[in-house]
Amino acid sequence: MSIDAVFIDLDGTLTDPKPGITGCIRHAQEKLGLPVSHADDLTWCIGPPMQESLCKIAGSQEGGVVMLRHYRERYSEIGLFENSVYPGIPEALAALRAAGPRLYVATSKARVYAERIIGHFGLAGHFVRVFGSELDGTNVRKADLLRFALSETGEDPAKALMVGDREHDAIGARAHGLTPIGVLWGYGSREELEAAGVERMLKRPSDMASIL
Repeated sequence: MSIDAVFIDLDGTLTDPKPGITGCIRHAQEKLGLPVSHADDLTWCIGPPMQESLCKIAGSQEGGVVMLRHYRERYSEIGLFENSVYPGIPEALAALRAAGPRLYVATSKARVYAERIIGHFGLAGHFVRVFGSELDGTNVRKADLLRFALSETGEDPAKALMVGDREHDAIGARAHGLTPIGVLWGYGSREELEAAGVERMLKRPSDMASIL
């Protein structure tokens, strides 16, 4: 089967966002007078829609909305750049692109942030387009995001891959007929990815070109 398009997650797949995401959650907890968690206890928040995670932390929908506002006030200026590209990712993207398929970012992170991150780290040239959620929550679920991305690009899901580190990436891919590929250098476990039905798991970024 020829592969025409590869959709790639951002957090935990292209970059390690732990310092920024956990730092902004801790900032929001402090603003609300909640106990401030250790950064290592917040890594479960990397990948799923952020408002859902913040609602769990706050214990209510209303609290999560307020936390999200405080989260974004720090993230939009500081947190999004407290981030680093995983070693080997630029080379892996170059190899993938050279092999022919069109590359897209597909992240539940707000698109306005994702575009700035991709540009800041010099990765924009590898991608046709960056797909992300909107600040009002539109397309925050990976299945909704991929539906939108497929409609915008006209890509054939039967000839497309979705590469990511969490179950949400695989579940969203399967909802639309894309082949899900899991990566093991991010924040999802092998068990999580297996349960979500990934077709293959990659151990390191240099393995990415082999998916074609």
